[in-house]
Amino acid sequence: MIYPFWDEPVGYGILMAIIAVLHVFVSHFAIGGGLYLVITERRATRADDQATLEFLLRLSRFFVLITLVFGALSGVGIWFIIGLLAPTATEALIHNFVWGWAIEWTFFVVEITAAIIYYYGWNKLAAREHQIVGWIYFIFAWLSLVIINGIITFMLTPGRWLQTGNFWDGFFNPTYWPSLVMRTGVSLMLAGLYALLVASRYPTSDFKARTVRYTATWGVVGLGVTAVSQWWYWKAIPAAITTRAEQIMPVPIHAMHYTIWLAVAIGGLLVVFGLLAARRLPTAMAAILMVLGLAWFGSFESFRESVRKPYIITGYIYGNGAELARTNAYKSAGLLARIQYTTGDDGSDLFEHSCRSCHTLTGYRALKPAFDGTDRAYIAAIVRSTNLLKGNMPPFLGTTAEAEKIANYLYQRIDQRPLGEVYGLQGEALGRKAYEIRCGACHILGGATDKSKSFAGLGPDELNAMLDMSAELGKGMPAYTGGGPERAALVSFLQELGKQVKR
Repeated sequence: MIYPFWDEPVGYGILMAIIAVLHVFVSHFAIGGGLYLVITERRATRADDQATLEFLLRLSRFFVLITLVFGALSGVGIWFIIGLLAPTATEALIHNFVWGWAIEWTFFVVEITAAIIYYYGWNKLAAREHQIVGWIYFIFAWLSLVIINGIITFMLTPGRWLQTGNFWDGFFNPTYWPSLVMRTGVSLMLAGLYALLVASRYPTSDFKARTVRYTATWGVVGLGVTAVSQWWYWKAIPAAITTRAEQIMPVPIHAMHYTIWLAVAIGGLLVVFGLLAARRLPTAMAAILMVLGLAWFGSFESFRESVRKPYIITGYIYGNGAELARTNAYKSAGLLARIQYTTGDDGSDLFEHSCRSCHTLTGYRALKPAFDGTDRAYIAAIVRSTNLLKGNMPPFLGTTAEAEKIANYLYQRIDQRPLGEVYGLQGEALGRKAYEIRCGACHILGGATDKSKSFAGLGPDELNAMLDMSAELGKGMPAYTGGGPERAALVSFLQELGKQVKR
């Protein structure tokens, strides 16, 4: 609330994913690549395998370019973007982990320096000195992960830090160790996947066969470490978080499921094309494996970012930047009193600081389609009860008058015609849409909050009476304010739901 709001047309989640997922993918890639290069070089040097040493020289060119150029630039990009998207959370991370960040930056400087020397030292350094430089490159790249891992896992599971404020309690939090092991496994897997891509471009030969088979083994071992530690990671997350996600947060749960299926696909393709048909590994298949690796990483990061909702730092700062310690101040004085940089449009300012960090009007997680065909009173009721909706949203901490201002801001920007006219629906289709808009924000059919059983055996009169008293049926439920045709269609739909349950 104390920072200016940065508004941009792309959803925050998409913008962050474009920069962060690629950076994280490449940074893990560089860690595993460093280990792959130095171990394979040692192995080839002992065997006087010049073909493999030439292969490693070709491979190291890419790793150095990625580490120095894309890794460094995208790392700066992350700092730039998180400072704009979540300044309060960024401030908290800096204040609590400033020495951790400083150590990581030192490690990174050593890493990139070693990477430069390693690449340009292929034909200038003795084999032993060259390998020492390679080990320095890998070790400091991995140590960067050791530091960063403590900070990113802290955001999901701060653990005892919430009570003590101690650096080490926040750093060695409940998911630190499983995440470190898992990310190390991922690094090995990704190194194998890229080396496979390079090896696949060689003509069919004994060299290609043994190189592909050796490299695929890295991918399989890394994938195995990843799979086991991912299960450990899931178990280390407090049950309250995972249980809540399973009940009302399909996005992170689906993302976690995707990681499982992607891991199965990667493993199967590595065995078939990397171990059994190593001599004929096509470049297209190696490229598919790389894409699957990136998709795995994107799915996992989507899970990690989504499952901590409604927080950006669990138990400390909500996703919209509101600090839990200031909850009483927000509720007593209102949100507007805490917004230091205002535009003069109270509704816009409240919407931006309370909602815009996750929602846009017509793009990412759009609100307009969720409210088209409804009314100002309904929107205000929803704003006041955000923490009861699907998706595990933060509670609205402002006053009733401020909720009305947000509702008015949104109402002026939606289609104000009746729901049937907006979507060109009538009858059962209109009833289903009315349920989706008016009820489905909380009560997901087939989900943990499904109330279909309560409609069993009820007739139109009883269902109409239920709609009349909807605001009294549960805390935060909005009054039903839909028009005649919409009400009739909704009643018919609810009656049909009740019949299905009865059968």
